[in-house]
Amino acid sequence: MKNNKVMTGLSVLALCTALTSPALATNSPNGNLYNENQVYSVNGYTDYAEMVKRLQQIEANSQGKVALEVVGQSNQGRDIYQARVGTGDKVVLIESEIHGNENTGTEALLSMLQYLGSSNSPEAQKIREEITLVTLPKMNPDASELDRRGNDMSWEDVIEDFPQLADAAGPSWNYYNNRILQDRDYNGRPGFDVNRDFNPDLNYVPKAEDIPGTSSDPGWYITPESQTVRDVYKKLQSEFGKVDVFIDLHHQGQYYVEGTDNLVTMSLSADFVPDPGTTEGAKYAEYKDNYNFEYSKQLNLAAYNALQALGENSPFNNISLYQQDLDLPGTALGSFALNGSGTVLFEVRGQSHSLGQKKKGQLVKAVETGLYGIINGVVDGSVEELDAAEYDNIPATAYSPGL
Repeated sequence: MKNNKVMTGLSVLALCTALTSPALATNSPNGNLYNENQVYSVNGYTDYAEMVKRLQQIEANSQGKVALEVVGQSNQGRDIYQARVGTGDKVVLIESEIHGNENTGTEALLSMLQYLGSSNSPEAQKIREEITLVTLPKMNPDASELDRRGNDMSWEDVIEDFPQLADAAGPSWNYYNNRILQDRDYNGRPGFDVNRDFNPDLNYVPKAEDIPGTSSDPGWYITPESQTVRDVYKKLQSEFGKVDVFIDLHHQGQYYVEGTDNLVTMSLSADFVPDPGTTEGAKYAEYKDNYNFEYSKQLNLAAYNALQALGENSPFNNISLYQQDLDLPGTALGSFALNGSGTVLFEVRGQSHSLGQKKKGQLVKAVETGLYGIINGVVDGSVEELDAAEYDNIPATAYSPGL
């Protein structure tokens, strides 16, 4: 690590990425998202320096309730921060901005940390007593500063860190160079999709024979950002025995609730690898005693129910199920699910650079509402009383409107 470097419809490669969004008419209460002729500002989102200052203020004002810690550095030497609140024995780990142009999760986490660090309401006190909430806001700060998906790292940087990869067949498949992706130019400034750099073997050491790999193969922990998240996860395992819940906050393209012309506000998912106890998941058999798909479904239902409770005609009602039957062990969600965590994917609509501030408030509220639905369900145990089969009744995601 370098500290001084200044849906069957949606394809697997589209996971957590924005596609070109058609400017279609809609009667959806949350309105059309994207106009390709308009340039949207991202100035309303919290940048890295602002986030650091805000976290320091939250810690200082919390009277010891919030603990801030630098847990690693990005490839360009920016500190990666962890903020922790609560003393309970149930562990909830949440990360945001693994893709740097997906900003709403960080806004939601800062708001939650402010509330849980300063409020003496019965709800806040109960949360602090029952769970330990660990957050990694803006965990890919180099990408965040560049307002792009990939981090700021070359294949040459990887070889410097891992000389054993010098004879590999080529850069790993998740390497962005010599291309324009999501309106961002990687020519001359390459990077990696960090959310394909995880491996369910938390002690894995990169091997040349595993490169370049594919989307259905585990990753390699070759980026300092993924290494940092892995190390946080392992430390929590050592302290508590397990990480009960892992939540990853993302953005996606502009999609529709299946069978309607309603634009999706947010998609959810619990499904990232096939069940190790099944024929399809036999290659993950060593993890079958850890994997708890039912609990992941219950956690997703807790978020879904909280959003549905905001009202039938609310845009927060437009929640869909992300593509299912995936095999993505290189994602943080896939790797940590195999290690025994209940997992939840949040995918709000629109990349920050195409959405800008147009729907910021609404989308941040959707993330917060879903997160509190999960957290409160874990706190009082109600999440375990939910019927996991109801997960499959969440409406699917569609590319185009249909009535």
